[in-house]
Amino acid sequence: MAKWTAFPHDATAYTYDPATLKKKWVRLHTGDCEPLPKDNKLLAAWALFHAGEFQKAFDAGLKAGGAGITVANKAQTIYATYLEKSEKAKLAHFMEAAERAEAQAAEDPKNANAHYLMALALGRYSQGISVAKALAQGLGGKVKAALETAIKLQPKHADAHIALASFHAEVIDKVGSLLGRTQGASKDTGLSLYKAALKLNPTSAVAMVEYANGLVMLEGDKKMKEATKLYDDAAASDPMDAMERLDVEMAKAELED
Repeated sequence: MAKWTAFPHDATAYTYDPATLKKKWVRLHTGDCEPLPKDNKLLAAWALFHAGEFQKAFDAGLKAGGAGITVANKAQTIYATYLEKSEKAKLAHFMEAAERAEAQAAEDPKNANAHYLMALALGRYSQGISVAKALAQGLGGKVKAALETAIKLQPKHADAHIALASFHAEVIDKVGSLLGRTQGASKDTGLSLYKAALKLNPTSAVAMVEYANGLVMLEGDKKMKEATKLYDDAAASDPMDAMERLDVEMAKAELED
């Protein structure tokens, strides 16, 4: 596999030894509710992820197998979302992660993050090829069903709430309310899911950014002031790991546009 683009920020503050990672685990995983691993190799793979060593985390997760597939899929999806420059490579990463997560979900159907990461990767892939094209290929239904399953399995999964809210917003934004309804998309459901996500994870920069984007998609310019406030709050938040830092930088970039 080609060498992945390195995390572009100083990761010293996000480099945790096992004891510190265990202490900070709940805060770091408020979004995805991933259980604290009992296996030290798996914990080490997550430490690499949090430090922004996404390729090493990916390799370590695959090597660990089992629950390690989750860290591999998350590392690959987050890497492709934020750091991969090539559109072709990005889509390949998303599809590979989605397929691996789908296989994991089939093997371990009660694993909320297997369903979530399949949907996240497939959702990002869909955005890459165009939402309308993805809907025509039936990907929208897969994304929606997987996220609903993740939330059913883990009702406090804030990230799945965000992703499902964004599904509703993206579909309505791209094909309109009427056609969106045929895909199971609803403006009210989307807004309600965004609010639920922020309630579950109030300090999440990505939740704030996605909610801001969703507000503009669903409500238009009349919500621009509220959206800007969400971007401001996200940009000012204190990241605890590399992924959160990338979320904060994304919020700052939105404000500069």
